[in-house]
Amino acid sequence: MDEQNKLEIQKAMQLAQVETKKFQEMVQALGASTIKEIAKSGPELQVKLLQGLGLQSTLITDGSTPINLFTTARGILGLPLSGHCEGSE
Repeated sequence: MDEQNKLEIQKAMQLAQVETKKFQEMVQALGASTIKEIAKSGPELQVKLLQGLGLQSTLITDGSTPINLFTTARGILGLPLSGHCEGSE
């Protein structure tokens, strides 16, 4: 069982390296200036960029505004953002 765990860890590390390299190559292909311009653009273009990079979920902020992580998590999960749960009226 110990050998199997080692193999699983090795496999996970290799997959992580492949994904990291893939992401780095995509970012390099786009170029820093392109990414900068897209970041300045509207939300629709940002979504297309993130989808093109293969990201399924992300949070983009300029760092100057506090983030309510509870509300953010509810939005990512597709839950209602109001304080009421469905059917609790």
